[in-house]
Amino acid sequence: MSPHFPSAPFPAPSSPRPPHGWSRLAACCLMLIWGLGAIQPALAAKEKERSHKEKDSPPEKTAIRSAQKQMNQKQGDLQDVRGKLTHLRKEVATTEKTRSDVADQLQDVERNISSATRELRDLADQRNSLQDKLHSLADQSRVLSGTLDTQQNQLQKLVVRQYTRGDTDSLRLLLNGNDPNQIARDMYYLAAVAKARSALMQQLGESLKQKQDLAEETKRQEGELARVEAKQKDEQARLESLKQQRQATLAQLSDRIADRRKQITSLQQDEKHLSDLVANLSKSIAEAQAREKARAEAAARARAKAEAAARAKAEAEAKAAARAQALAREKAAKAGKPLPPQKPIPRPAPPPREPELQNEKIPEAVPSGAFARLKGSLHLPVRGAVSNRFGSKRGEGGSWKGVFVRAGAGSEVRAVAGGRVAFADWMRGFGNLLIIDHGDGYMTIYGNNESLYKKAGDTVKGGDVIGAVGSSGGNGESGLYFELRRQGQPLDPLQWVGLK
Repeated sequence: MSPHFPSAPFPAPSSPRPPHGWSRLAACCLMLIWGLGAIQPALAAKEKERSHKEKDSPPEKTAIRSAQKQMNQKQGDLQDVRGKLTHLRKEVATTEKTRSDVADQLQDVERNISSATRELRDLADQRNSLQDKLHSLADQSRVLSGTLDTQQNQLQKLVVRQYTRGDTDSLRLLLNGNDPNQIARDMYYLAAVAKARSALMQQLGESLKQKQDLAEETKRQEGELARVEAKQKDEQARLESLKQQRQATLAQLSDRIADRRKQITSLQQDEKHLSDLVANLSKSIAEAQAREKARAEAAARARAKAEAAARAKAEAEAKAAARAQALAREKAAKAGKPLPPQKPIPRPAPPPREPELQNEKIPEAVPSGAFARLKGSLHLPVRGAVSNRFGSKRGEGGSWKGVFVRAGAGSEVRAVAGGRVAFADWMRGFGNLLIIDHGDGYMTIYGNNESLYKKAGDTVKGGDVIGAVGSSGGNGESGLYFELRRQGQPLDPLQWVGLK
């Protein structure tokens, strides 16, 4: 607004002089108005100089974002390595259990082999005993053969003798009229010969039968021994084969366990390296953030100092100009001359607005997992022009903790990622407000909604519609206020989203 001056003409020289206090008040007003006009160009120049300095300064924030992205990637790799370690440890435990079972089976097989070997040894003893028995039977058979030969010889002699003497029977001996004593002797002889022949025949038959029985028993014993030996040898061969299989399985399991343990050792080294790398990256990021904070604070102090110096200089120049102008007016009034025209005071130029960003991509279904790993791949909840960026000054004081996206009333508001609704209600200054807890201390805040479609406790997925755009909470234009916080501390949403 232009300064307002009295409309009545100044008094003539002959009129009484105005009070000296009024002149001082007018001079101060002129100094203040002129000083404001002089300060603005100086501030603009300082702001321009600061912008150039910031453009020429090292890209510390870019390095921090790059390091954070690398750290998030390495943290993901670290989680993968730890998952593999868990899987390998479970596999080793299962394999060791299997190896223990196979070792128990091998123990049983070796016990059975020992029993089979012992039985084979017993069979060998039986075979030796049978062999001795067979030898004895062979000796008996030879003796019996000799006896048979003797008996056959005796029988042969007896037959020859009877044949030589002729076939005289007892009746002929009685009727031939010979000496009775001779007849008695001949009869006794014939009876003895007949008896001897009968005995020889009986002994010969018994000997032949005994020899036949011995031969059959020998054959039966040999067959039984051969059958038992063959069975035991087959069982021993089967057990030996089973033993080799169990030993091979045991060796394979031992090799697998050794290989898995080697992998575990390697992964543990990888885990340590990744943990050290993540720790170093975290330390580097913290140091870079500290440097950036110190640089920003130093720049803010320098700007404040420069602005204070510019204001002091402008105020001094304004005061000097006002005094000169007041003195000139006072001299003109004394001389009765018209007052010199007041120099126009330039109005302060409005501060330059940041160029607006346009968001055309809305959230869709995103993979589940740690929220920190989604940095750089998220999208703003609505389409529209991004204004009032994070960290910029608010008209009512303070700075913006999030961003405001101008959008048409009723437009769909979508969750940027999955989580649980922690708050869904009206709040002063934010209107219909919804807060989603994404875990690990991360939360997203959606304000100025026309309506809310979810309630506290609901589970949402990335891309779910959670509300409609509005201007609740006394906001002057339709749009969505969006914040991203971790552990209660606000984060710049534009560092987490990709604008399309």
